[in-house]
Amino acid sequence: MKYMTSAEIREKYLKFFEEKGCKRLPSSSLIPDDPSLLLTSAGMVQFKPYFLHQKELDPTYIGTTTVQKCVRTNDIDNIGDARHLSFFEMLGNFSFGRYFKKEMCAWAFEFSTEVLGLPKEKLYFTVFEDDDETIEIWKSLGVAEDHISKLGEEDNFWRAGPTGPCGPCSEIYFDQGPEVGCGKPDCKPGCDCDRFLEYWNCVFTQFDGQEDGTLAPLQTKNIDTGMGLERMAAIMQGVTNNYDTDVLRSLVAVGERLAGVEYGKDEAADLCLRIIADHSRSVTFMIADGILPSNEGRGYVLRRLLRRAVMKGHMLGLDKPFLNEYVDEVVKLMGSVYPEIVENRELIRGIILSEEERFGANLRQGRAFLSDALDKLDGTVLPGDQAFTLHDTYGFPVDITRELCEERGVEVDMDGFERCMEQQRERARAANVKDAEAAWSTYGGVHADLLKELGATKFVGYQELSAQATVKALVKDGTRVNELAAGQQGEVVLDVTPFYAEMGGEVGDTGVIACDGVKAEVIDTKAPEKGLVCHVVKVVEGTLCAEQVVTATVEAGRRARVTRNHTATHILHAALRQVLGEHVSQAGSYVGPDRLRFDFTHFAAVTPEQLAEVERVANEFIMSATPTNIYETSLDAAREGGVMALFGEKYGEQVRVVECGTFSRELCGGCHVANTAEIGLMKITSETSVGANVRRIEAVTSFGALEYINKVESELKETAEELRVPLFDVSERTAANIKQLREFTKKAKQSKGIVSDDNITKLVDSAVASAAGYPVIISRVKVADAGALRNGWDILHARMPKPGACVLIGEKDGKAVLMAAGSPEAVEAGFNAGAIIKVIAPCVQGGGGGKPSMAQAGGKNAAGIDDALEAARKMLL
Repeated sequence: MKYMTSAEIREKYLKFFEEKGCKRLPSSSLIPDDPSLLLTSAGMVQFKPYFLHQKELDPTYIGTTTVQKCVRTNDIDNIGDARHLSFFEMLGNFSFGRYFKKEMCAWAFEFSTEVLGLPKEKLYFTVFEDDDETIEIWKSLGVAEDHISKLGEEDNFWRAGPTGPCGPCSEIYFDQGPEVGCGKPDCKPGCDCDRFLEYWNCVFTQFDGQEDGTLAPLQTKNIDTGMGLERMAAIMQGVTNNYDTDVLRSLVAVGERLAGVEYGKDEAADLCLRIIADHSRSVTFMIADGILPSNEGRGYVLRRLLRRAVMKGHMLGLDKPFLNEYVDEVVKLMGSVYPEIVENRELIRGIILSEEERFGANLRQGRAFLSDALDKLDGTVLPGDQAFTLHDTYGFPVDITRELCEERGVEVDMDGFERCMEQQRERARAANVKDAEAAWSTYGGVHADLLKELGATKFVGYQELSAQATVKALVKDGTRVNELAAGQQGEVVLDVTPFYAEMGGEVGDTGVIACDGVKAEVIDTKAPEKGLVCHVVKVVEGTLCAEQVVTATVEAGRRARVTRNHTATHILHAALRQVLGEHVSQAGSYVGPDRLRFDFTHFAAVTPEQLAEVERVANEFIMSATPTNIYETSLDAAREGGVMALFGEKYGEQVRVVECGTFSRELCGGCHVANTAEIGLMKITSETSVGANVRRIEAVTSFGALEYINKVESELKETAEELRVPLFDVSERTAANIKQLREFTKKAKQSKGIVSDDNITKLVDSAVASAAGYPVIISRVKVADAGALRNGWDILHARMPKPGACVLIGEKDGKAVLMAAGSPEAVEAGFNAGAIIKVIAPCVQGGGGGKPSMAQAGGKNAAGIDDALEAARKMLL
C-alpha cells in the first residue's frame, strides 16, 4: 500500500464519486437545520429533505458526495483511545433513488482496491443475515466467501426508530493483523478486539417499517454511506491508532512542545496529549460554525470539551492559557478545506482565551468544593456523587480527585462514582438514539405537504412591492381549507409574492391581498418551510378562495423603514470591526420598522468612547451617500472576493452579496436600500451584555432616530423647566444638586455607616461564591449597634444580584457585634446562620445563636474579629 495523507484520501474519495456522476457538495454546518438535532453527527443530515423527496436533485447528477465535519460526544469518556474521537470527518456518498446496491458495492470495492490500493486479502465484509442479494454482489466482485460474514439486526440493519425508513447495511473491514487482535482462533469482523477495523458502512434504505413490524418496500430505494477519514488514514499510513495519523499527530506534537514531554514515554501523559489534540479540533470547528460557550445545549457541549482540554493541560503542567496554540495548528492543517476556520480565526482565539481565563476561577471553586467536602466528611471515604460533581461540574478528572483525597488519607467511592457516570452515559445514549430517530423522522405537517406539492414560492419583492398572483392554498388552524371568509384569520400561499418572509433577523412584510370584493390584511409573512412563503392574513371583506387571482401589495412605508434598519446593521457591523477589531462577528439580529438590534462577539464591555467612535464611523459612511450593489454569485467566488459570511449562518452554493462600497460586503438575503443616504442617521440607544463574550447594541435610524432625538429633547426641556435653568445648563445644575444631596445624605447616615450607599455597594461587590454556589459576603463593617447589622442585611439582601448570605462583624466600644444571615435559597442550599455563629463567636470571647436564616452574638474581645472572619470563610468557601 502507498502512504497517503488525510488530504489525499479526502480528495481522492470526492473525485472518485464525482466522476461516477455524484455532485460534490461542501460540508454542512455543525449546527444542523433540523432543530430536533443538537449537532451534526453524520453526513446524511443535510440530505434529509432529499431522502424525503421534499427537494429534488438536479437530474444531471445521480447522487451527491461530501466530506462532512461531525461532532459526537456520547462516548466522551472513551476519547483518547485508539478509535474514539469527538470531532471527525465522514466521507459519504448518497443516492436518492438513482443507484443502489449493485453500483454501490462495485464502487466501494473499486475505490478500496484500485484507488487506495488495499490488498483484497485484507478486506472483509459483513452483511445482514437475510440479505443474500448483497452476499451475491460481493461474491460476483471476486470476494472470497470466507471473507463475508452474516450479522444480525443489531449490527447490520439500520433503523431510525420502530417505524419509518430502514434497511440492511454492509460494512467493510480491514484486517490489521493478528498482532493487534485478541488471538482467538475464531476472531472475525464483529469481534471487540482491534484486529478488524471497520472503515466503511453502506446503508441500503429500501424498506418502510410498519407499526406491526412488517417491512414494506420503499417506492424509492436510497444509499447512505459513511467512511471515517481518520480510520482510513490510519490504514493508509500503516498505524493502528487514529492519533498516530498525520493531522492528529501534528496536534499531539503541539502538546509535546508546550508541555516539554515526549509522546510515547508515559501513558497518562499520552492520554492527556491525545484528548487535547482531539478536543482542540472540536472547539475550533464548533466556534467557527457559530456555537458559543453556554450552560445548555450545544453551547454546553462546547464548554465541556474546552474545559476538559484545559484540565488535561493542567495535568501536564500547562497552568496558563495554551489552547490558541492548537487553534493555529488546526487552521494551518485544515484551513484550506474549511475556510470558515480561517475567516473566524481571531474570533475563535478570543472566545477560547476568555473561556480558559474564566475556567481558572472555576478550578479554584472546584478545589474549594473538594476542600469543604473533605472538611465535612464523616469517615475516610468521599461519596461517589461528590466525586462525580467535581468531574461533571468543575471538570476534575477522578484521578486528580483521588490524588487530592489521598493527601488527606481519604478514599473515593469509585463504585458510586461509576454509577453516576453510567447514569450520565445512559442519558447520552438515549439522546444519541433520539437524535438518530429525529434525523430521519419526516417533517410532517401541512406546510411540508404544501412545499412538496406546490414547490417554492416565487419571490419578486426585491424589485416589486406589488404583484399579481394566484392563491394556491389556504390554511386555517393548521388545516388546509378551500376558503377564508370575512372575519377569519389564516394563512395564504401564493404562486408569486412581493412579501418578504421573516428570515435572518428581518421581520416579515405586512400589506394587503385583494381582488374584486375581497380584501385581506397581511399581518405577518413567514416561511415555515424553506422556500414556502405563508402570508398570515385577516380577511376584512368578502371571501378569499383557492385559485383566485389577486393583487398582493406590500406596505411600502413599513418596508422602507425595515430596509433602512437592515442596511444599517451591515454598516454597524463594519464600524464595530473597524473600531473594536476583526474578531467582532454578528451573533444575532433583529431588524424591524421601529428599531434594530445587533448582537456581536466581543470580550469586554464597549467603552463610551468606543461606542461614540462606532457611531461616528457608521454615520460618516451613511452620509457619504454610497450606492449599494447587490448581486448573486457562487459561495466560493464570494469567499475568494473577501465577502463576509456571517458567523453561524448556513449558505447554499449560490449566494446573494450586498455591498456598500468597500466599507461593508456581506452575504445576505434581506431587503436593503439603494443608497446609504436613505438611512439618514443612525443613533445607538444602548449597549449591553447578553451572555459570555456576546454584546448587544440597539439603535434607530431615519424616522426612528428623529423620534428618539425629539423624545430626548422633550425630556431635557421638561427637566430644564423643573430646574429653572437654560436647556444646556441642565447637567451642571443637576450635578450641583446631586452633590448637595450627597452631603445631606452623608450627614444623615453618619451613625449608620453600614447602610450608606457607598458601603452597601462595596459590600455587594465583595460577594464571592460559596462552596455551595450561592454568593456570600464576609466582612468587617462599621456599626452603631446590632440593629444596624440587621438593617444592613435587609438592604444587602435587596441589592445582591442573586439570593445569598452574609457574615458581618463590627466593633463598638471595644466589643464585637456579630451577625450571620441568609436568604431562603441559601438556607435551602445548606447555609445555617446559627451554626456559623456558634463556631465563630468564641474567637471574640462571646456567644450567641439563632435560626438558620439569622443569628447574632456579642463578644468581649474585638481583637479576635479577624480570626472570626477567617473561621467563617473556612466554613463557607
